[in-house]
Amino acid sequence: MAIKTSFLFSILLLISCTSTQKKEPIIGVWVTNIDSEVMFSKEAIEEGVKKLHNYGFNTLYPVVWNDGYTLHPSEVMATYFGEEFRQDTLFKKKSLDPLQVMIEEARKYDMTVIPWFEFGFSSSYNQEGGHILAAKPEWSGIDADGNMLRKNGFEWMNAINPEVQDFLTALIMEVVKKYDIDGIQGDDRLPAMPSEGGYSSFTRALYTSETGNEVPSDSREETFLNWKSDKLTEYGKDLYDAVKAHDESLIVSYAPSIYPWSKEEYLQDWPAWIEAGAMDQLVPQAYRWDIDRYKETIDIMIENYQSSPGFEKVEIAPGIIIKAGNRFNDFSYVKEAVEHNRKRGLEGEIYFFYEGLFEQNNNLADSLFKYYYNPDLKKSKP
Repeated sequence: MAIKTSFLFSILLLISCTSTQKKEPIIGVWVTNIDSEVMFSKEAIEEGVKKLHNYGFNTLYPVVWNDGYTLHPSEVMATYFGEEFRQDTLFKKKSLDPLQVMIEEARKYDMTVIPWFEFGFSSSYNQEGGHILAAKPEWSGIDADGNMLRKNGFEWMNAINPEVQDFLTALIMEVVKKYDIDGIQGDDRLPAMPSEGGYSSFTRALYTSETGNEVPSDSREETFLNWKSDKLTEYGKDLYDAVKAHDESLIVSYAPSIYPWSKEEYLQDWPAWIEAGAMDQLVPQAYRWDIDRYKETIDIMIENYQSSPGFEKVEIAPGIIIKAGNRFNDFSYVKEAVEHNRKRGLEGEIYFFYEGLFEQNNNLADSLFKYYYNPDLKKSKP
C-alpha cells in the first residue's frame, strides 16, 4: 500500500487511528436548531437518531449553546442573567430538553454524543450584543476604535477577560456534570475571538503589565497577535484540564477554522493547542464548495501536522460542508472528499449538517452508507 511507503503518510495513519477515547473512526454529523427541525420534538429526535444509526453514523454533535441561549435548561444562565434566560424560549415552551432526549436515543445504538457549544465567546448575531452584553457591558470585546467587537454579523465577548472565561467554563462544566455525554466540542468561536479585539481597558492594562508595552494600534501586530492567541491557548488548556478532572474519559473536541487563517483572523493557534495537550479530537473545518480546494486544504493541513508535536495523540476527522442555506454538496463532491481523506490517511469525517444528508440533497446518506459506512463493507474486505 502506497501510504506505508511514505513516512509522512505512516505518521498520519497513526494520528488518525490513535485515540485513548474511541477505537472506531469518527463518522459524525452536526445537529443544529437552525434551518432544521430535527431538535424540536421528542419524536423528531428519536427518528433522526435512528436514521443516522441506520446509515452508519456513530457520533452526534448536537448544538447546546446558540445566540446567547442554551437549548437545555441551565442553572448557570438563570444565575447569571435571570430565570427568563434559563433555556431557549422555544424549547422551554415545549418543556423539551433536546440534549437529554438525544442522549437517551443515542444510547440505544451505542452512539457517541458530544455537545457542541456553537456560539462560544460570541454573545449574539446582529443584536448589538444581545441580552448578555446588555446585562454585562464590561464583558464586551472592544476594537481599536473603541467600539463593540463585531465580525461578520456576530458580536463578541472579550475572550481574554477571566470573568467571561469563567462563565463559558461554567456553562460547559454544567453540561459535563449533569448529562451522560462522551465529551464536549468548541468550534471556530471557542476558544476564539476576532483578532481585531483586545482594546478593552482590562485587556490594555493586562497587556501592558505583562509586556511593558502599550497596546499597538495595529490589532495584527505580531507580538500583540501572539499574546492574544496565547491567552486563548491557555484558556483551552485550562478548560481541558477542568473537563478531565471531572472525568478523564471525556473527549475534548475542537472544530477550528483552517490554520494559519484561524490564528490570523480568530486567534485560534490550534497547533499550539495540540502541543499544549489541550485537545483529544481535531475537526478542522475544511469547508470548501470546490472539491479541488477541499483537497488542497487537506494537503496544506497535513504539511502543518508534521511540525506540531502531540499530533500522534489526537484523533483527526475533517469537517465537510454539505449544506448551507440553499446550497449543497452532493455525493459526487463528497465521494471525492472521502476518497481523498482515505488517501491521506484520515479515516473519518464529520458533516455539516444533518439536513444535508437526506431528502434535500438527493439522499446523500444512502450513497454514503452504500459505499463507505455500511459495517458489512469492512467484513467483506479480505
